[in-house]
Amino acid sequence: MPRPSARVLLLDRDRRVLLFNGHDPGRPDTRWWFTVGGGVEQGEDLRTAALRELAEETGIRLTEEDLVGPMWRRRVVFSFDGRTYDGEEWFFLADLGGDGAEVEIRIDTSGFTDVENSTVDGHRWWTEEELRHTEETVYPVQLPTLFPELLKSTWDGTVRPVR
Repeated sequence: MPRPSARVLLLDRDRRVLLFNGHDPGRPDTRWWFTVGGGVEQGEDLRTAALRELAEETGIRLTEEDLVGPMWRRRVVFSFDGRTYDGEEWFFLADLGGDGAEVEIRIDTSGFTDVENSTVDGHRWWTEEELRHTEETVYPVQLPTLFPELLKSTWDGTVRPVR
């Protein structure tokens, strides 16, 4: 089943990225970390989907101008709850710490769907060093390698393929 999705690399003022931890209901012992985001709805463009998913999954409401990208594109075939998906993921950057604000960010997951409530086990902010040294599964798998570049450079308008 084709599944386009819009994902958000959400950074806080401490230059950490927010990741959720989840599992497949058919394989509850297999867990992984992943970025904010999800499926694009019928008639929705990528940027609108990214903003909607961000609001639903974190309670954070941003504008189109707050998103950079899409910066990355990931093609992946995966199974979830007994179904196989042909995924095309588009990654945007949302930097909540760019202006030096001292506002504490509170993640509100009350907008989760039933599936998210039953398969997302938690969330946390990850530093560059934590990503580099973790032995846990993180998607996209190149995030630990690409994260330092994401923090240090400005986007040049190129959509980069990632795994």
